[in-house]
Amino acid sequence: MPTRVIGGRYVVLGELGRGGMGIVWRAEDRVMGRHVAVKELHLPPGLPAQERLLFRERLLREARTAGRLNDPGIVTVHDVVTDDGVDHIVMELIEARTLTEVVAASGPLDERAVTAIGRALLAALRVAHEGGVVHRDVKPSNVMLAADGRVKLTDFGIAQAAEDPRLTTTGSMIGSPGFMSPERLEGGPATPAADLWAVGATLFHALQGRGPYDRETAAATISAVLHADPPPVRTRGPLGAVVTGLLQRSPQARLTGVQAEALLASPGGASPPPDVPTTPLTAPARSRRPWLIAVGVALVAGLVGGLVGGFALARAGDPDVRTLTYGEGGDVPVYDVAYLYCLQVRPDPGVLITSSATVDCDAPHAAEVFAVVESFGTQEVLPYPARLPEFAAAACAMRFDSGLLADRDGVQVTALLPAEAEFRRDGGSGSFQDRDVFCLLTTTDGSQLTGSRLTPTG
Repeated sequence: MPTRVIGGRYVVLGELGRGGMGIVWRAEDRVMGRHVAVKELHLPPGLPAQERLLFRERLLREARTAGRLNDPGIVTVHDVVTDDGVDHIVMELIEARTLTEVVAASGPLDERAVTAIGRALLAALRVAHEGGVVHRDVKPSNVMLAADGRVKLTDFGIAQAAEDPRLTTTGSMIGSPGFMSPERLEGGPATPAADLWAVGATLFHALQGRGPYDRETAAATISAVLHADPPPVRTRGPLGAVVTGLLQRSPQARLTGVQAEALLASPGGASPPPDVPTTPLTAPARSRRPWLIAVGVALVAGLVGGLVGGFALARAGDPDVRTLTYGEGGDVPVYDVAYLYCLQVRPDPGVLITSSATVDCDAPHAAEVFAVVESFGTQEVLPYPARLPEFAAAACAMRFDSGLLADRDGVQVTALLPAEAEFRRDGGSGSFQDRDVFCLLTTTDGSQLTGSRLTPTG
């Protein structure tokens, strides 16, 4: 068989793999004397000539853009060539298995390994997004795990061509449904937030051995992505917080890349601190949607050690959150409401909020507790976090913006956090009970609320 040479330079040595977008060849670069991977790109069949031209134009432009990205976690694009009318992208050759292959062969990975993968993916996407490149197809089969521990994200830019708005007749969507964000499945544009959702799904796969929304059919998978709550993960520390925070359906409620990187960079990022429960927290009858509780555990670990480093927790458009302390020495001297209730009194300085202040939410009421953030555990002696008010405000703002509330008009958010003396108070047998942050709603004009503002859960 005669030797095949692509573009007069790349000598084909063998096939590495093939998929919907084409074939990947192992080749030798005769100019540089190195082995490379050459992706031979196949356009979707049946495209009209004009759309084929637009498809190629967009694809090659994005491939060249990806070639300018420089990060250890990104597979380098060396060249783009056309040979016999077929486009080829020449890339760095990585002698590695994909995350899909590793999990299939060995089962779920441990938390330390998944944390390292998460750090690498988030760093690579930060560089890409800052360079104006959205990956659009982050999934386990595009994550390469080298024997020396390197993690590489491949196929940057290649999938973008399929979604040029001028290509209207293909009827196809590039990407795996179980690793595509809800907004993309609904026809929205691909954004950095969509890439981050896919990172969450990919890390879930690494931890659990399956995708978060895997179902028997593609239609069932899509339905689950669009409508099901994020499934629980088997870790509750910073890593679990990142996975669950990235899988939020609403892009506005999702963790940002900066937030996720900060969580995984903190000491203990690969495992929960000793006081973090490894089984689900007991919830009242009304769903407490515990993803932000896990985020709270992880963020506070950083706050206690002074490691948040000034990264922005709140987002543009978040509500102004009033913060008040409760308990001994606090603004609210007594706060004795454990879960999600409606209250007859407003959370104001000097007000005593006891269990007798609770009222049925169907009746007129002054305030509603819409979230409880269990951040610290109860068994370990901890220093009082100097930045706890900042954390509490950000946690309640994120909860407010998470889709939890059916009606957000005309309300003020108050974050109640423990005063220092309350935080340190031993409730007996070395148990520290009063460490939670409570998020409350009141009206901005001082009028009564009627009915719960929470989105019905069933």
